[in-house]
Amino acid sequence: MSRLESFIRRMSAQRDVLDHVAQTLPLPEAGAILEIGLGNGRTFDHLREKFPGRRIVAFDRALGAHASSTPPPGDLVLGEIAETAKAFAGTNAALVHADIGTGYDDKDAITLTWLPDIVARALGAGGVAVSGLPLDHAGLEPLPLPAAVDSRRYFLYRRRA
Repeated sequence: MSRLESFIRRMSAQRDVLDHVAQTLPLPEAGAILEIGLGNGRTFDHLREKFPGRRIVAFDRALGAHASSTPPPGDLVLGEIAETAKAFAGTNAALVHADIGTGYDDKDAITLTWLPDIVARALGAGGVAVSGLPLDHAGLEPLPLPAAVDSRRYFLYRRRA
């Protein structure tokens, strides 16, 4: 499969899972949404549309988002995510979306040494995690994906109580 086709499948899976969450999975009434990996801001923009009225806090190493898809200053956290996201442990996030995989197994293995714990600790009980990387953590229960999404392409979890 070409890298273009792989990218399209990943983006389609991301959209399908986020739409599935918005349409069918109840989220805790309170709690922010955390967008780990702002990038160009397209997913941030989609989250704003699907979850109106929710605070969305975005994390990235540096700002690279389009101006129309940039969070306000108080909701943008810049720096090394492995460090900056630690401050959100215990904040009872309703949803965490993490799309920071690189496609390089060695680099992603390093990310997976810290990402599952950061996600689990940021979520409140019953909160939902959506990730492009598998999040192996005792506090996260895997959930079924929409039928159109390959189980190796995107991952969905609920924070255990």
